[in-house]
Amino acid sequence: MRSATLRVAFTLTAVAAVLTSVTVAYAGSSPRPDTPLREVPRLQQDIDAIHTLGITGAQARLVTPDGRDQTATSGVADLTTGGPVPVDGHFRIASAGKTFVATVILQLIGEGRLALDDTVERRLPGVVRGNGNDGRRITIRQLLQHTSGIHDDFPDIYSTEADFYQHRYDVDTPEQLVARAMRHEPDFVPGTAWRYSTTGYILLDMIIERTTGQPWFEEVRRRIVQPLGLTETSWPGLSPTMPSPYAHAYQPFESGAPVDVTDHVVIDPEGAIVSTTRDLNRFFRGLFGGRLLRPAQLAQMTRTIPVDPELEKIMPGARYGLGLFQRPLPCGGTYWSHPGGDAGYITDNGVTTDGRRSVVLSVSSVLGNEQDDFVRQQRAADTLVGHALCRRA
Repeated sequence: MRSATLRVAFTLTAVAAVLTSVTVAYAGSSPRPDTPLREVPRLQQDIDAIHTLGITGAQARLVTPDGRDQTATSGVADLTTGGPVPVDGHFRIASAGKTFVATVILQLIGEGRLALDDTVERRLPGVVRGNGNDGRRITIRQLLQHTSGIHDDFPDIYSTEADFYQHRYDVDTPEQLVARAMRHEPDFVPGTAWRYSTTGYILLDMIIERTTGQPWFEEVRRRIVQPLGLTETSWPGLSPTMPSPYAHAYQPFESGAPVDVTDHVVIDPEGAIVSTTRDLNRFFRGLFGGRLLRPAQLAQMTRTIPVDPELEKIMPGARYGLGLFQRPLPCGGTYWSHPGGDAGYITDNGVTTDGRRSVVLSVSSVLGNEQDDFVRQQRAADTLVGHALCRRA
């Protein structure tokens, strides 16, 4: 199941607490009387279209420039009970967590404790070595940008349903995951190409810990979660369960039938972060609203390069900065985003450059295991994000 395409596409793929927002939420086909009619029906239509593809459940939250929340859900949270998708449901944000890690790294750079041109060898002596891997030739910038050339090699627990049930509670330490990567030659000479590398972000987690003397998520909590008031964002560590409320996550295996894969230990550390659509909106709006990074570091974060042709097929026009994708809007201009996916939970998101308009989507199943499935699901997510960010109100 975890083909290279899937890892690239789905394992990719805030207003401050002082702002007051009015939540306009509904789960059916009729908006509440106070809902702006030009806004929520479009959001509901787009999320219903995602459900119609074959997704078990989906939720989306749009935040407009005046700070109003507008939410919509479609499908069910549990195929057994048929219960509705909770509009405030928790989900694993998977590779969207890379933006959190990148933000902490850039904060440390702004404080003079790290530099983008620091080598991995300087910060983690002896960790990246062997089979042509050389930490002396790889910089923090290249880790953030996916231009390090470090190969990903993760245990595959999704090839069959039996493999999932046998290995879903297995634990691999960051050191073990990096050691697996070191068994392989680099994918390319550092700085000469682009290829998504989750191992590179595991190394960034380790650099945060080596630099601060604190666990990486403790720094995320202190520097991002607490200042922005992200009360529903947490890191479960090795716990395989989800906090309530949540929609169950489903994955098709060899039979094609959806299998409940909610409970499992997430392999890569930042991929295990749990959040909500409200908190992720606050995070992205806080980031682009200037609450987390100094202008010089945000400017570095948003300097982009092209992605590889494989990902370009799934996300046309995408470019990558430091922990962020830049993507074109159908109405002109661009937006910023970081999709993510882990065993059924797929999230997509977008925020305008001024941080005033944002949207977060969470779905709780994947269509299938073929590239066409990934493309159809991504296109539907792109449609929802594009419509949400192109609205003028």
